[in-house]
Amino acid sequence: MSIWKLVRLKFGNSPVHFGEVGIGLEQSSERIRSDALFSAWISTYARLFGKAGVEELLERFCSESQPPVRMSSTFIYSRPEEKNAIYYLPRPLKFPINYPDEDLPFFKEYKKLNYLPIPVWHRWYQGEGFTTNDQQELSDKAQNKSPAKGALHQAATFNYGETFKTEKRPKIAVDRVNAATNLYHTGFVQFKWEQQNDEIRSLAGLYFLLEFPKEDKSLETNLHAALSLLGEEGLGGRRSSGAGRFEIEWESSLPKDWQKILTPPKNITHHCAISLFWDDNSSVLEQLITNECSYEIQERRGWIAGSPSGRNLRRKSVQMFLEGSVFPHAPLGKLANVTPGGFTDHKIYRNGIALSIPIKVKREE
Repeated sequence: MSIWKLVRLKFGNSPVHFGEVGIGLEQSSERIRSDALFSAWISTYARLFGKAGVEELLERFCSESQPPVRMSSTFIYSRPEEKNAIYYLPRPLKFPINYPDEDLPFFKEYKKLNYLPIPVWHRWYQGEGFTTNDQQELSDKAQNKSPAKGALHQAATFNYGETFKTEKRPKIAVDRVNAATNLYHTGFVQFKWEQQNDEIRSLAGLYFLLEFPKEDKSLETNLHAALSLLGEEGLGGRRSSGAGRFEIEWESSLPKDWQKILTPPKNITHHCAISLFWDDNSSVLEQLITNECSYEIQERRGWIAGSPSGRNLRRKSVQMFLEGSVFPHAPLGKLANVTPGGFTDHKIYRNGIALSIPIKVKREE
């Protein structure tokens, strides 16, 4: 029986800059995907445990029948009250069961819900499904009627955008040769926080899930240590400006809402990816990419960062399935070898190992 862990990243008043394919320096994503989190984490792991330690860990990912750990992408949580954290998950790219055929009055409002709080996510995709009350609440919101007070409102379904704010900050670049200056702007995301006396309290941040195939205290301890070090150094870009620093909360047991989510419901029909997913086995892809699936893909590329060799080279690019993609079977995935040609110091991997949750979706006629 696999073991699940939930990890929260508390950024306090530290802003973050998460680059993303298709957006420039002046913008930032509010979260970081599983492949980028894995790369940053492994780089820190290498500094902490040396080349032999990280090569031993990566060898386990490549040779064992099951990877030693699967990880999700990061998603937003908010905690307006100390004991009532609200976790958001990406909306699966399939309609939930009981979704009506006639959705014109509220379809735009439905499409805006890219992330759902887990009580709504659970009800739509593992429980009774979409209800007439949901339909009415979305229709009222589309018509700008009085603020909805239904189940979606009470679950904070429409509050995702209130958990953080984005801003552009001016920066100055100085030419090393002639000392000429150049003004530019960088986009940052600031998660909601408050100050109580001398204490900075995070009211929102990021979380992710880990799935260990079996108990592995040694690996868990090492990963915990490497993540703590990563929190001191910062995650994402603009770390020299103090961005991306965080504290971690490593849950030893999952909250009850999460236990419901991760317990497979009866009559499941599909699986929803909550991480990036990559595989180059044609027979595996043929089983997943059928008329029953719905997915988005994105090219993932970037530079070697934090390499012990100190060399900066562009990694090979790969096309990966995104979070929210829905497949008829659980995607497994693997590490993608993206080592640049001619680079022989060590292998470079991008994490395409999938983590998914079983769901039920509306059957298409």
